[in-house]
Amino acid sequence: MAKRKPEDRVKDFDEVTLGLSDEEAYYEANRCLQCPKQSCISACPVGALIPTFMKAVKERDLAKAYQVVRQKNRIPAISGRVCPQESLCEEECVLARVGQPVAIGAVERYIADYALKNGLTKEVRPGEEERKKVAVVGSGPAGLTVAAEMVAKGCEVKVFEALHRPGGVVLYGIPEFRLPKKIVEQEIDSLKRQGVEFENGVIVGRTLTVKDLFDDGFDSVFVGTGAGSPKFMGLPGESLNYIYSSNEFLTRINLLKAYSFPTYGTPVKVGQKVVVIGAGNTAMDSSRTALRMGADEVYIVYRRTRAEMPARKEEVLNAEEEGVQLMMLYSPVRFMGDEGGSVKGVELQSMELGEPDASGRRRPKPVEGSGFLKEADTVVMAIGNRVNPIIQMTTPGLATTGEEGLIKVDETYESSIKGLYAAGDVVLGEATVIEAMGTGQKAALSMQRKMAQ
Repeated sequence: MAKRKPEDRVKDFDEVTLGLSDEEAYYEANRCLQCPKQSCISACPVGALIPTFMKAVKERDLAKAYQVVRQKNRIPAISGRVCPQESLCEEECVLARVGQPVAIGAVERYIADYALKNGLTKEVRPGEEERKKVAVVGSGPAGLTVAAEMVAKGCEVKVFEALHRPGGVVLYGIPEFRLPKKIVEQEIDSLKRQGVEFENGVIVGRTLTVKDLFDDGFDSVFVGTGAGSPKFMGLPGESLNYIYSSNEFLTRINLLKAYSFPTYGTPVKVGQKVVVIGAGNTAMDSSRTALRMGADEVYIVYRRTRAEMPARKEEVLNAEEEGVQLMMLYSPVRFMGDEGGSVKGVELQSMELGEPDASGRRRPKPVEGSGFLKEADTVVMAIGNRVNPIIQMTTPGLATTGEEGLIKVDETYESSIKGLYAAGDVVLGEATVIEAMGTGQKAALSMQRKMAQ
């Protein structure tokens, strides 16, 4: 897809990628070979009917294309922007073996954007008789997917969100320039028109409990609270001022609009020399955001090489185009502060790669005597997140698994408590938006089958 020039886009938070034109989308749809095996579908976590919607675009029937997309994907304008299609459906495209795969993600976004612009998102709801009540805890990708699937089957759905606006990680975690908030709002408005009710500012586990939800008459409860608790490294000096978790940094700027201070009353200090620790998509988002907040120099520090970076290649390229500098094979040892308690530098140590670890990536090892000081007046820790344990801690009888307390579910995504389902990061650990949507979809189908019995 066409992109705005780096020198222009780094000055604001407007969307970077511009989407396909009508003719570009038509061209890509014509490239689809309509393979009989359709391995692209198998590679998609939500099982998107890719050849079918490509055929509809080829026939220039975008209303039909949107209907096909929505059969498997309830929030396609979001996933079309943030799903790592290049390592899923596009990697399995037959054309990838000889050249460029069909631009599946770009075409999905094109279809979804057309539907939003042309009022195609309203759906006719089933009858009102004997409607089941479903509570959805969390309004991220998994929760929104479950809400959409259940309301489409005629259920009465209420979503409980802890923050003041629904959307979860796609609202507070992903920057405006990668996923405009108006797109998230349009998808949520579509759900509201279908009858989904949203109640914000409710922390299930504190404001009320899972038991309270069942006592209030909900037939099923779905938990999709994600992984919103930041990880730190436990290094000396990590509590200095202006060392942010990526959660705090991005939430203040994305959701609370710190980039428009003082129009919005949430200031964020971003210095001139910023170091971001980590190399996933969140690290890319944090580094690119820091540039837009006025930083002169932004460095990404990663303990492995570029080949092992977990971020999407597209996002790494966008970051480099905008001026982010990559420091590979380095790891922080400690953080240095000034007399006022603010960070002024990071001591880094060189690393070398040894044998592969459990993830298949070569394990980094420190190089003795290689430490040096890197000047920095802002640091963002983007090394991952943990699940929020509040529901697990306040729901007696709820089984968990692993050190982080992930909710344990069976093959139907039902927990140890009858009628309580869970999916997304709270079950998987850290996952992508599309993976959360896929598990949410499976949980919703299981809930529907159980209700029909």
